Amino acid sequence: MRDNTLKYLLVLPAVLVVFATAVWPLIESLRLSFTVGRLNRPGSLDQYLGWENFTWAFSQEPAFWNSVWVTTVYTFLTVALTTVLALGLAMLLAPGGRFRSGVQTLLILPFAMSPALIGVSFRFMFNPEFGLFDAFFGVIIPPLADVSWLADPVLAFAVCVMADVWGWIPFLTLVLIGGLASVPQDTIEAAQVDGASGWRVFRDITLPQLAPVLAVVIILKSIFSLKTFDQIFMLTNGGPGTATQTLSHYIYFNGMKYGQIGYAASVAWLMVIPMIFLTYAYAKFVFRKN
Repeated sequence: MRDNTLKYLLVLPAVLVVFATAVWPLIESLRLSFTVGRLNRPGSLDQYLGWENFTWAFSQEPAFWNSVWVTTVYTFLTVALTTVLALGLAMLLAPGGRFRSGVQTLLILPFAMSPALIGVSFRFMFNPEFGLFDAFFGVIIPPLADVSWLADPVLAFAVCVMADVWGWIPFLTLVLIGGLASVPQDTIEAAQVDGASGWRVFRDITLPQLAPVLAVVIILKSIFSLKTFDQIFMLTNGGPGTATQTLSHYIYFNGMKYGQIGYAASVAWLMVIPMIFLTYAYAKFVFRKN
């Protein structure tokens, strides 16, 4: 009996920390999403409003749908590009792969940088006056010199995608390297003896064996892309205009700048819905029974 009590006491501090930092804020934000929640109105945080915050987002707020569209496209592009490039690097870094030591060294820098620092770095590198990329394009591709990358909606969005892909490639590459290590080498060697080309070995043997790991990688990256904030905040702050305003930035903009805490909480909970499905899929793949 004493042993049973002790194990619960040992777990209790961690449970309290999780409740205080995760569970309680979620519950409180859900409550706020049904209130007026204006910081400039005393008592509005307790003034019940019903579903009006949610209906306003869907029917009366074009900026909300713009942020949904930006987040959707951003998530799709970053997940697709990062997964493909990380898989290519993983193949190079796999046991027996070419350029292994050199590529591993290059992976250290972006893996060690925070998203906010990556955003600041890319903002300076794409500066049209003294940026690194401006100088590079001025030598290699002169027509692209002196281009205000972050002032153009399409180019600014492309820079945000590029920064995210650059920052996430190292982690996904390391995960995929671990997945490649589990592919049976004897099966690959047998196929090569039978005359299968490298592409056929990859398509018919390596890729099917790697499919569960790829699924986890795609789901995990989708979760982080959907909730991205700090990198875009430091890089473009959602601009120019609202060209790079994701849902997370839209929530911050309404909650912190305009003080619409109730409305921001309701949009945040709308963003939780796809997160729940992605988290369920991630848990299903990670904890599936063998």
